[in-house]
Amino acid sequence: MKYWLYLVAKLAVVLGVAWGLQACLQHLYPTPEPPLARFGPPPPLFLHDMLFTFCVMAIWLFTSGLIYLAYWDQRRRCRSCLRQLIMPLKRGSWGHMVLIGRPTTQMICPFGHGTLSIEELQITGRQYPDWHRHDDNIWKELESYGRAGK
Repeated sequence: MKYWLYLVAKLAVVLGVAWGLQACLQHLYPTPEPPLARFGPPPPLFLHDMLFTFCVMAIWLFTSGLIYLAYWDQRRRCRSCLRQLIMPLKRGSWGHMVLIGRPTTQMICPFGHGTLSIEELQITGRQYPDWHRHDDNIWKELESYGRAGK
């Protein structure tokens, strides 16, 4: 739950920045004088003033980039403690997929909460990263390897 709330908070900050940039543009951009023969409110600046329209487009592109960066950062975080995952490990082989396995990248939480496996080969469509939660006792798995070697 904390993982998704953190993503929502990041997206709220990005949208707040976008709203602030749009408000600054509206405030700082000079409004044209209405013609004398025209009655009623002046036309909106968007799509009627080229420079204003390009500024709005630049703000939209900047906001899209920030949303992508927030999502990209979120994918590589631990689902429990929200720290960046570390130690990427490449598994599998492009040349020997049948013998060794499909190429994947695995990353682990620095505190041992879990492992993220990302498939590098997308044959049947987009495959989402697979999160494996570890047991609370991180030494249990290492002790089992020591017993198996005796």
